Amino acid sequence: MKYTFKMLAMLALSFSFTTGFAQETPKEEDFFKINKVKTPEGLILEVGGLVTLPNGDLGISTRRGDVYIVENPTSNRPYFRHFASGLHEILGLAYKDGALYCAQRGELTKLVDTNMDGKADVYETVYAWPLSGHYHEYSFGPKIATDGSFFVTGNVAFGDEMWYRGESRVPMRGWAMNITEDGKMQPWATGMRSPAGPAVIDGQLYYTDNQGDWVGSGAIWKVNKGDFIGHPAGLRWTGRSDSPVKLTEEFFRSKIDERRDVNAEGRAIKPENRVNENFKMLWEMKKDFPELRLPSVWLPYGILGISTSEPTKIPAGAFGPFEGQLLVGDQGMSIISRIFLETVNGVEQGASFMFRSGFRSGVLRMAWGTDNSLFVGETNRGWGSAGDANEGLERLVYDSSKTPFEMKAVRAMPDG
Repeated sequence: MKYTFKMLAMLALSFSFTTGFAQETPKEEDFFKINKVKTPEGLILEVGGLVTLPNGDLGISTRRGDVYIVENPTSNRPYFRHFASGLHEILGLAYKDGALYCAQRGELTKLVDTNMDGKADVYETVYAWPLSGHYHEYSFGPKIATDGSFFVTGNVAFGDEMWYRGESRVPMRGWAMNITEDGKMQPWATGMRSPAGPAVIDGQLYYTDNQGDWVGSGAIWKVNKGDFIGHPAGLRWTGRSDSPVKLTEEFFRSKIDERRDVNAEGRAIKPENRVNENFKMLWEMKKDFPELRLPSVWLPYGILGISTSEPTKIPAGAFGPFEGQLLVGDQGMSIISRIFLETVNGVEQGASFMFRSGFRSGVLRMAWGTDNSLFVGETNRGWGSAGDANEGLERLVYDSSKTPFEMKAVRAMPDG
């Protein structure tokens, strides 16, 4: 009896020591801390564009049509200067040669402060594109190409009765456009649905799209001139003399059943999943459509996002072991994913990882600060998002004294 009691006492003591000295499981915030950027009382940002200026200030555009310059954005007391107003749902912002460029819903606009009073006094239309008036015709960008021109991407609209089917009602909906500073536009690529995340990375145009019709999940694509990404709506305009995409609507429909079925009353029947249906994978479809560009990496729907947004490359010296990899935001789940890329036999591929969750609102735009922290512009815009706020501006800061225990890369090897 005494022996049993002694053994139980020793076990209890051992358990107490084990519990006392056990380490807690590391958390994301132990390595990458989210800091809220203080904003003036009453200011509603709903960030649509974000860019770091050469002097370290931060340019912010909002979907409500305002542009702000944030001075000393990494300090505890950043100063917000109202730079421009009266614009139409700005969903992108870029800086070039002393001017800001923004994508409004219907045009690429140049904003210049010529009298140096801290506010834009020139609002110049660089190039305007048509709109049908449909609510979903958002425009994203611009992103600056290596030759100084601009890339802008455009959403498709949706049908009235066939509300689930993307439509390109006017030219360049579902397209990427390349626009020169003097206002010349070159159609670049099509097959896009909701291309909310254009980016130029190492001189190459990339973009992310949102899940929906013809887009099974969020993903990141490398985009070259003449590419077809997969959504057929924009094929309506490939007959233009300036189109680099030669695939036609007629040829696409000869190979693909678009399921434009109607019932006895002539009403459209919404396509549904067909169990045990014979289907072709995307890589098989490339045999029929050589222009088809496959994604470099998928972001599994509902796991690594539901509304994929802007990608950005981690610069040298930032975020420890992950420098050189990509980060991709998600507006719906309010998260950032990490992308590892490699090129094998001339084809880009890679893997995606959860990187950081817990942002206050939907992650739409990102910009690197001069201290290698990451500014994160947020909005739910009525689209809805995870988090406790409708909009916000936060800063992701890496603790360089710690190294996270994470997979850095996953590679598909020839030997399996």
